[in-house]
Amino acid sequence: MPGQVWGLATHDPAGPIFVTSFAGRNLDATVLTAVDLAGGVIWQRTFDGRPRPPRVTPAGTVWLSHRDPTGHTFIEVGPDGQVLRSVVPEHQAHEHLGAFVLLPDGFCTIWLPTSPYRQVPPGQAPRVARHTQAGATTWSTPLPPAELSFPGVVEAGVETGWQLRPKKPWRPQTISVGHQEPLLVSANRVLVEITDGRGGIGVCTIIDATTGGILITTPPGPYQHKAITGPGSFLIGQQGYGAFTTTHYDPDGHARQTWPSHGMMLVDHHGTISAAESENVTPSRSRFRVLNPDSSVSDGPVLSGYYTTYPALDAQGTAVLWRDGKLLAINPDLQSRTLFAQDDDRAVMSRILLLERGRVAFSLHDELLLFNSTGLAPLGNGPWPCGDGNLHGNPVHT
Repeated sequence: MPGQVWGLATHDPAGPIFVTSFAGRNLDATVLTAVDLAGGVIWQRTFDGRPRPPRVTPAGTVWLSHRDPTGHTFIEVGPDGQVLRSVVPEHQAHEHLGAFVLLPDGFCTIWLPTSPYRQVPPGQAPRVARHTQAGATTWSTPLPPAELSFPGVVEAGVETGWQLRPKKPWRPQTISVGHQEPLLVSANRVLVEITDGRGGIGVCTIIDATTGGILITTPPGPYQHKAITGPGSFLIGQQGYGAFTTTHYDPDGHARQTWPSHGMMLVDHHGTISAAESENVTPSRSRFRVLNPDSSVSDGPVLSGYYTTYPALDAQGTAVLWRDGKLLAINPDLQSRTLFAQDDDRAVMSRILLLERGRVAFSLHDELLLFNSTGLAPLGNGPWPCGDGNLHGNPVHT
């Protein structure tokens, strides 16, 4: 690929794969590449603005966003690489797009009052909005900044000789969207995370997708991976500062149960939840686990290394992921086998796509990897069988 890959998606298991990446060292340009399942480049197009994951429609068109001095624009690109239309969602010139997803009748967005990782100007707040296909605002819901303190977070002391100044409670300085799955839509519910860019402490808010009304806002915490479990229900994980949990929220916004595990979660069509654990600890203590209905967990294989692709679950219940230089397949009985191995410690990874005829696709830094004849079934049809929930790369479950 022309530069570090930012995301990949497809409209169909037969391809093509649409890849967004940086344009080499130009961090203010996006290259959209269409790749066939033999690895051949069909076409490439370059757009202004930093790359985001591509959002693909069932018709095979791709939506991107870009920013110029006047604001943000959504661009729809056809299967042949030609621009079909542009939509300017209603927003203020100073606002920055935090995230967006495609809805059947338009878009859902997060708007930040300043560029990510900057201090919030007084009197301003992030907001979530729903837009029509023409960009008009259906509703807009401000998210007032919270006091994002958390028990395990402290400011670093300053060493003076052998003395350390007392550590002080940390307070937020900058604002951004969540690093992992910042915006999910399931049936009539929207889940959004706003976080402080400096310490990683955020809050999650569940919103009524029809009215824009807030159902609940979670206590501040180190929120990480999230997933959809069914119509209007979500999993929200915490990891860091002593937290290592996953909590299930129902359509009313109530926390129903919590597991002592956190990771890149998968949900099959039976509602079974499994995860490749993700913890900032080395050497690794992570495993592939199943989160049981009684809030216990079942241990699968130990996962060596640290960096992991977001796994994918095939129709037979086998999970596949790349970790520590190995392409692993873990069956429903939690037995692991290695499909491929090489000495490779690249840290920047994409999610995994399961395509037709047992093909597997994912990226490592600026390279797209395609594996044939793995014996895997097509992607499962549960509410969250892979990162972003579907091949389209659009985390919306209707």
